Amino acid sequence: MTAIPASPATAAPATSPVASPASTTPAEPGSAVMDLYGHPTLGFVRGRGSTLWTADGTAYLDLASGIAVCGLGHCHPHLVAALTAQAQSLWHVSNLYRVAAQERLATRLTAATFADRGFICNSGTEAIEACIKLARRFHHVAGRPERVRILTIRHAFHGRTFGALSATGNEKYLAGCGPRAAGFETVDVLDAHGVASIEPLAARTDETVAAILVEPVQGEGGVRPLPPAWLQQVRRLCDERGVLLMLDEVQCGFGRTGRLFAHEHAGITPDVMAVAKGMGGGFPVGACLATEAAAAGMTQGAHGSTFGGNPLACAVADAVMDVLESPGFLEGVATRAERLRRGLESLVARHPGVLREVRGMGFMQGLVTVRPDGATHMRRLLQELGLLVVTAGPEVVRLLPPLVIDEPEIDRALAAIEEAAARLATLPE
Repeated sequence: MTAIPASPATAAPATSPVASPASTTPAEPGSAVMDLYGHPTLGFVRGRGSTLWTADGTAYLDLASGIAVCGLGHCHPHLVAALTAQAQSLWHVSNLYRVAAQERLATRLTAATFADRGFICNSGTEAIEACIKLARRFHHVAGRPERVRILTIRHAFHGRTFGALSATGNEKYLAGCGPRAAGFETVDVLDAHGVASIEPLAARTDETVAAILVEPVQGEGGVRPLPPAWLQQVRRLCDERGVLLMLDEVQCGFGRTGRLFAHEHAGITPDVMAVAKGMGGGFPVGACLATEAAAAGMTQGAHGSTFGGNPLACAVADAVMDVLESPGFLEGVATRAERLRRGLESLVARHPGVLREVRGMGFMQGLVTVRPDGATHMRRLLQELGLLVVTAGPEVVRLLPPLVIDEPEIDRALAAIEEAAARLATLPE
């Protein structure tokens, strides 16, 4: 295999990330974009590695990664080369024809995972929709048409299309859209002490259940890792009751937890898995991966996609796998992620009036604030300090740095978080 650069070369920034003041670009007047994202004024014109630059040259250290998408940082040279080469030969032909790049990617993904088959799509939500259809068709072709219910877990987030949103079960997102689609139930698996229990899930897993859908690390729901022992119990429950175990690794997959996929930490394998985000390093692509048995109902005409598996997306995802599978890469991710974790734990210990706890795995960490609106304030304060983060609810700061972030950048990020915590302590309630 050709040597793969671990991270893109970073040009000298016009101003140092984290040390520079915030700079914003005014929004264009009369925008025709639907008003779904508020009115952000900060925008970027260039990115390299873990750094983004505005039009005026102000640099920001990016610990959001496009919400866990740019796993290899911005403009990684190997990904840029793969996309450029493919763009010069073939962009799109549709699945009416054989797409060699799609076959190559599916083969590579199945070789690296539990799966035997893969459906390549365009996003995490599409991958979840494919999983839902696969689960119901699996039982349908086996003569069990009554098995249509999908059980999900409280705090889960599975996407914004109607099926995925119904699986999410968040009434806020369903407001004004009518009732959720039939056949989904959200289960609260936490006991009175906040410990995950298998009993609530087992009580609802009857002969009408097709599958249990779980995020090994809940992202939007507050960066909540589900305990390995509990995931092992869910695997056994699915085997005992004849239902499929479906994992949503859209956010926590592709190296984000220090392993290729988060479920590997628990020593289990699912029947079906949805992936996306880091799969394309910034290019839209996702997949539904499944065992041969689970995919039995996905026969010709049962599902499809116009853009899914196009040569451009598959070339970039293949290049991402080159980097993730290069010798020592994931070990380096785990080592640097531990440095970030130790630093965050130290911050919590030094600022107990502001920070409550840190939770998460690898480069998917949640910093829980004491104030119920603390994360909202922290995000703003950190942006002023030149550090980009996202939130997971009003009280959880979500840290999703590129997997290529280096140790000095981690240390600068920790220094900015400490400064923001000190400033937060002075804000009125």
